[in-house]
Amino acid sequence: MLARLIAYVGTLALLAIVGVHLWDRLPEIVDAGPAEPAGWSVAPRSEPAFALSRTDSPDKPESYEVLRHPGGGRKDALRWGLPGIWPTAELEIYRPGAEPGPSGPATAELAAQMGAQGPSDLEAAGVIDSKFGHVTLLRLAGGQRSCLGFVRRLDESDLQLSGWSCQGETLPARRAAVSCMLNRLVLLKAGNDPKLAELFARAELRRSSCANVTSAISTDWVTAAQNPLLRGGL
Repeated sequence: MLARLIAYVGTLALLAIVGVHLWDRLPEIVDAGPAEPAGWSVAPRSEPAFALSRTDSPDKPESYEVLRHPGGGRKDALRWGLPGIWPTAELEIYRPGAEPGPSGPATAELAAQMGAQGPSDLEAAGVIDSKFGHVTLLRLAGGQRSCLGFVRRLDESDLQLSGWSCQGETLPARRAAVSCMLNRLVLLKAGNDPKLAELFARAELRRSSCANVTSAISTDWVTAAQNPLLRGGL
């Protein structure tokens, strides 16, 4: 009986010690709150889903990076440039999942990538045509020789194309480089997304060569970078 009583008292003392310890740490547990899921992270084992065709040019992207979100979103980023320096062009294909959307406009992230303080620092730089339809170009305000950025939302397949390019010595050449980059984008794997496969199949029917793109942009004054004002009312 004495041994059992000692064991019983010892157990009560141990429970009291544990209770006091948890009570002391209660504020820390309350402040910490529930753990939030991680944001975007690099997925090194994910295979590339997109590429640029070699029909018009043999160049390859310097890097291909896949980012994934716990909510199901995926970003495929292709970058070009000389090794060890700032890339000269970038193309991102974003397929959203169930993750929360950005709180600001889609051009906010693009503005940061182009070195601007915000979307208000960007101005229109004309419109180009591509196999994904018309794309509005953006550049740093007042920067005649700045890089050109773009954001193209394709709601029918829940896809967003964005990026920028500094390739080309003249403004028409830089505009043609962006159009050529979009025209050469091809789908490698659609996974279980038939809408994505259909989008690229239909877009490929409207694809034109980079030589034709350069010629069209240099002669098309309606979609020129200066966005001329027409006289009179429409």
